[in-house]
Amino acid sequence: MNKIAETILERIADWPAEAQEELMQSIVDIEAKHLGVYRLSDDERAAIREGLAQAKRGEFIADDIVKSYFDKYRA
Repeated sequence: MNKIAETILERIADWPAEAQEELMQSIVDIEAKHLGVYRLSDDERAAIREGLAQAKRGEFIADDIVKSYFDKYRA
């Protein structure tokens, strides 16, 4: 590890909690970008579970609504 990184790591403990959380999210994003691993957030995981539950219940958006959405953004 280079000296700049070591110096910053020593100061992180003194950062406000919000800044430390932001740093952790940045690290997760950088790791995913460079190592090809994406870690879902709790909100993303919950949204996926809800979507799967809706699909299991047969709750889908009508085809014409989906088509109009794609038509709008394909142009």
